[in-house]
Amino acid sequence: MDNAQSVPVCYRHKKKETYIRCVRCDRPICPDCMTEAPVGYQCPDCVSEGRKSMRQARSTFGGSVSGANGLATKTLIGINLAVFIATIAVSGVGVFQGGASQLHLAGAMYNAPGYFLVSLFGTEFELSSVSSGGYYRMVTSMFLHFGIMHLAFNMVVLWILGRVLERDLGSARFVALYFVAGLGGSVLTYLFADPQTLSAGASGAIFGLFGALVVINRKLSRDNSGLYILLGLNLAITFIVPNISWTAHIGGLISGAACGAILAFTPRQQRRTVPWILFAALVVVMVMLTLWQTGNLNPSTTTVV
Repeated sequence: MDNAQSVPVCYRHKKKETYIRCVRCDRPICPDCMTEAPVGYQCPDCVSEGRKSMRQARSTFGGSVSGANGLATKTLIGINLAVFIATIAVSGVGVFQGGASQLHLAGAMYNAPGYFLVSLFGTEFELSSVSSGGYYRMVTSMFLHFGIMHLAFNMVVLWILGRVLERDLGSARFVALYFVAGLGGSVLTYLFADPQTLSAGASGAIFGLFGALVVINRKLSRDNSGLYILLGLNLAITFIVPNISWTAHIGGLISGAACGAILAFTPRQQRRTVPWILFAALVVVMVMLTLWQTGNLNPSTTTVV
């Protein structure tokens, strides 16, 4: 009798003898194919199947756990810094003191009907105000700041609040919250601010983070006392210091709180889809309010059906 014929060989490497078997499928596996398991070893095929069936980890409110590293928060800060550097490159160091640059004329909120003649990179552009069709300003204004102190204050608060919210929500939901809150601030500015005033800044989105975090902390039974103090100081500054857009701050705060409530109180089994639907519904309401205000600011173009 030939004993060599009875020696088991690795199912993937037929020339390698082995007496180790996969604990899941019982196939022989050589050292090159072994993956240590809690008990024994598994073959590559069983390891691959196990990864496919493994439940993906989610954040507290149903988002991806990728938010734990704060990448979206860092990216938003980086974009704001890059835009500020661009305003200096275009219009000089006077921007440090709070002056308006050509980029502000191109991208800040300005609501009265009309156009700006903007010179960028040696070329002149005729760019509409919001009520004349320049709705992009409601987003671009979120990344423009009047002076280094305006930028620095917003970025410090974004760094403090953003990392906490991104960890709780996941990066995608955090970014959606940021933009919906910022848009809410722009919409309230469009509705109630002096239409002949330039306004810009990430403050609407930042106040939205305040609103969302207050709601989420209450849902998770966290202590909000420190957050209330910081929010109270910011609200005091909003209404005491001149030339601050209270409309952007309050609009962002309300929108952020609404987003926070959606994320916090949506039933667990519906968190993958329902928050996105409700976020979209909020944006639709904002769009409708924006179009209504455009009709108010351009009465001659309003069509009565």
